[in-house]
Amino acid sequence: MRYRHLHTVTLGLGIVVLIDVLRVFLPSVITIFGQAATTPAELLGAFALGWFVLALAFPALLRRLGTRPVTLVAAVALAGLRLALTASPGGRAQLWLATAGLVAGLLWLAGTAAGTDRPVPGLASGLALGAVVHAGLGTYDMVWRGGWAGWAGSVVLVGLFLAGTARPAPPVEPGGGARAWLLAGPALLLTGMVALSPALAETGSSYRRGPGDGLASSAAAGDVSALFGWAVAVFLFAALARPPRGYARLLGPLALVLGAVLFAAGEPGWLGPAVLLTAAGVGACLSLAGAAAPIAAPATATAVPDPAGASDASASVEPSAPAGVAAPAVSASAGAPGRPARSSLTAVLGMLLFAVAAVGYYAAYDLGYPNAAVPVAVAGLVAVVALAPALRGGKAAPARAASWAWTGPVAAVSGLVALLATNLPAAEVAPLRPGSPPAEVRVVAYNVRMGFGLDGRFDPDGLARVVAAERPDVVLLSEVDRGWLLNGGHDTLTLLSARLRMPYVFAPAADPLWGDAVLSRFPVESARSERLAALGAPTGAQALGVTLDLGGDARLAVVATHLQPPPGREPVAQARAVAQFALGYADGRPLVVAGDLNTEPGAPAYAEFTRAGLVDAFAAARPLFTSPADDPREQIDHVLVSPGMVAGGPVAPRSTASDHLPVAVTLALPPTATG
Repeated sequence: MRYRHLHTVTLGLGIVVLIDVLRVFLPSVITIFGQAATTPAELLGAFALGWFVLALAFPALLRRLGTRPVTLVAAVALAGLRLALTASPGGRAQLWLATAGLVAGLLWLAGTAAGTDRPVPGLASGLALGAVVHAGLGTYDMVWRGGWAGWAGSVVLVGLFLAGTARPAPPVEPGGGARAWLLAGPALLLTGMVALSPALAETGSSYRRGPGDGLASSAAAGDVSALFGWAVAVFLFAALARPPRGYARLLGPLALVLGAVLFAAGEPGWLGPAVLLTAAGVGACLSLAGAAAPIAAPATATAVPDPAGASDASASVEPSAPAGVAAPAVSASAGAPGRPARSSLTAVLGMLLFAVAAVGYYAAYDLGYPNAAVPVAVAGLVAVVALAPALRGGKAAPARAASWAWTGPVAAVSGLVALLATNLPAAEVAPLRPGSPPAEVRVVAYNVRMGFGLDGRFDPDGLARVVAAERPDVVLLSEVDRGWLLNGGHDTLTLLSARLRMPYVFAPAADPLWGDAVLSRFPVESARSERLAALGAPTGAQALGVTLDLGGDARLAVVATHLQPPPGREPVAQARAVAQFALGYADGRPLVVAGDLNTEPGAPAYAEFTRAGLVDAFAAARPLFTSPADDPREQIDHVLVSPGMVAGGPVAPRSTASDHLPVAVTLALPPTATG
């Protein structure tokens, strides 16, 4: 049993390492191979999926070269490439290191599946551990950090993984291996996207604290850790406990589908229930799949060896044990003919399902088709696979999942650890409350590209340094990602808010996890958002209006937006809608409208703002190019103000922390800036 527990721990650690690699590979496909959306979506999708399709050949490779040596080599390669990603400077080197790491990880997974017929404890512990570490690091993972702390954590992780891999695998026992391995990829998707996502827990909590109207504001860390801790505990309890019998086995799959539906609905208030229901449902389905092996008839003879002498296909069946005596384990080279190959193939197929669903879900934001059905379809597939024996009317073997005697304490302790480890940062500084209004306000607008620089590395520290150098009072952010799995599952807004020590108001655009934000040193008096018509544009857009209390009776209206032009056209209709909304929202108060407007001075969409009476704060500094950041040729990031405000010090400081340059300006408030 000592070796079996070690094998479970090693599998869990390997899952954590593989998740680390995926957190680099997936955004690298978008930011490096995708070249800021200039690469055709079809080519980008083919590149991302091709490596998972290639892995379908790995079971045959394992049979030809031997499972054990290939798995060891793949584990060493996976560990080495994981460390290399921390050292990578980004760019093409990062893309190809992450791709090689993915291939090595899939090969390791296929080999591990061939020798592991009861994977659920290892899979569940790996998914939970990866999520807890991700939360403990504030969603800013070790693979991106570098420095002594990042390197120390990375070396310890891969060292423990390799130490466990070097030990021989335990004997293979008959079990629900193939079916459980098929769920590995879908479970990774659903836990990373919903059930065990600390960024989603943070976002859901921030909506509960928001000013209403579907907006979010800085959440307390205690709320986040409580929700996330419960999710981890519920997931582990459901995955490790003995699965229920009869109609009770339907509860887990039903909870999973309901949780996926709540998430797909896109209602911010439903994110918390979606997290808990999906966590319980994924865990329960893994438990059902892991215990769903058909009962084999007792045998008293030894089967005839495979004529080809292939160890994976031979089966030496022991006589049935007397009642009350545990049957001996089947040797690692035994079992039903083809079982190791089936487990290996289903593990790879499960990861292919992960890739197809992930790419299909997020590609919708570029291609414009509805994607809400994707997580629901994956949840339905998981439910069907978990319930397959019952649906066929077959008799399942007695479950050998963990007993309730220790599963409950383990899940409770894990949830407590998750609660204590959750380290999502918060902007702890209180907003300024000046006794008299300031004479001027420094404003920065920045398209942060989900936190990824031109080198393709996730670097919230770099973004924060660029913004902080301008000493802003108000910051307007575009392309804010709060937990998209395809981008690594980071809560970019919370990370930036904490580093700048500025609370935020967030408005969703594409979905509850992606949109625009306003960070301010002044108190927020009120806020409102208006959804903009897409008109053929691939990604949703909105206008976020925030009223800031500058002290006394002075108020400043700020509107943050990111216009999304239809293919080949100007975002004229959206610009007109934003101008109308902004003027109505300001209601005569001083007004600032800023963001990535995707239009240049003199263009038809830009003219909608000037026609409405707004003034270009950068008129005296034109041309002021802002995109692309490494060779700026376009003026598409703007700050527009109401008449009477005087602009000074307009700049677009050079930086490669995003694919856009930030724009900053100091605005002198008119003497009549009172409400």
